Amino acid sequence: MKLAFRFLLGSLMMSALGVVPAARAADDAGPAYIVAYFETLPPSAKPALALLRELIKASRAEAGSLGFEVLQQIGQPDQFVILEAWKDLNAQAAHASAAHTSAFREKLKPLLRGPYDERPHTALGVGPARAAGAAKTSPIYAVTHVDVIGKAREEGSALVKRLSEDSRKDKGNLRFDSWTQISRPNHMTVVEIWADRKALEAHSVTAHKKKFRDQLAPLGGSLYDERLYRAVN
Repeated sequence: MKLAFRFLLGSLMMSALGVVPAARAADDAGPAYIVAYFETLPPSAKPALALLRELIKASRAEAGSLGFEVLQQIGQPDQFVILEAWKDLNAQAAHASAAHTSAFREKLKPLLRGPYDERPHTALGVGPARAAGAAKTSPIYAVTHVDVIGKAREEGSALVKRLSEDSRKDKGNLRFDSWTQISRPNHMTVVEIWADRKALEAHSVTAHKKKFRDQLAPLGGSLYDERLYRAVN
């Protein structure tokens, strides 16, 4: 499994198609990050998995791919998230218009019970990934949507970035990144990988995590939405 990630907004139509316009500010010349959520009809999770495995293989082989992970929610096997990282906007746009991407979207459409929710991001706090080693169980992912009220954007972003930096030092952490949503910069996505559930649970009660939650609460625009996943291989 490729853990290294060095993972934007056009018109609504372009976003729905997964096409990201190339014209952006100079400081956006780095990696492009995409988070996509979708839910299948309960009986359709298995055929969706077959489509996703084909997409994984084709997408990871593309030029400019820095990471392409498909995750299935623990306890909710019909709910998925795709985490994409591309070298730059051109690489992401090439993927969005690739034949295998279009074919995947068309075949997935009748299996869905809601819209395909794709959200382009830019880096907030991105660090190096670490190998899982000889773990007895597959790593556990936590993907959290964090949003703060508009006037607290800078303060909230600073809290999330600091959490990312502090949490990478925790035992059993394989990756802890945070990204900022392009269209709504007061919305962020936190991506964590832990060696096992025990490591995740130990992290959840550390002093820095509890302090973060306390400081974030009065700034929050919604509930702290943490979801746990396993990787689709």
